Amino acid sequence: MAGDSSELELAFTQDVQLTEYMRLRAQSLQQRNAKPQDGEKLLQPNEFVYRLDFLQQKLKFLRWNICLEKPGKIVITATSQHWTPDLTNLMTRQLLEPEGIFWQEENKKEIFNHEADVQEFGERIAELAKIRKAMYFLIAFKDGTEPANVKCSIVFKQI
Repeated sequence: MAGDSSELELAFTQDVQLTEYMRLRAQSLQQRNAKPQDGEKLLQPNEFVYRLDFLQQKLKFLRWNICLEKPGKIVITATSQHWTPDLTNLMTRQLLEPEGIFWQEENKKEIFNHEADVQEFGERIAELAKIRKAMYFLIAFKDGTEPANVKCSIVFKQI
C-alpha cells in the first residue's frame, strides 16, 4: 500500500457487468453474421474491462504497482469513453495512447515495462483525473496471465 500519508494507491477493479455486456455485443454480431460498426472495438476473449475510481481529482502520478503471480504479460489501454447506462459501443478512436505494457519473464521476479510509455500513461491518467470521477480501461492478458493472478494499482501523490 501507499507508504506516505500524502500518497494514494488506487486499484483497478474489474467491471464484470460491462465486460459481459461487451462480450454479448461481439457474440450477437457473430451469431447474426453481422459486421461491427466502422471503427468499433470488439472485446477480445483475453480482454477485460476495468475501472479506476478517483476519490480525489488533484493527483500527481508516482508509480505503478503491478504484481504478476506467474510469468506473462498484460497490456493496459485507457479509454476516453464516458460509459453511460445505455452503453454506447466502444470505438477504436476512444482508445488512448500510450498503452501500459508490463511483463514478467520465466524464472524472474522483476516486472518489466516500457518505462517512458508507462510514465507518460500514468501522467495522462492523473491529468484526466482532474475532470473525471472514474476511468475505464481494457486489460489484455497474454502469455499465460489471467485476471485471477494479476493485481494492478497506481500510486499518486495528493496535491
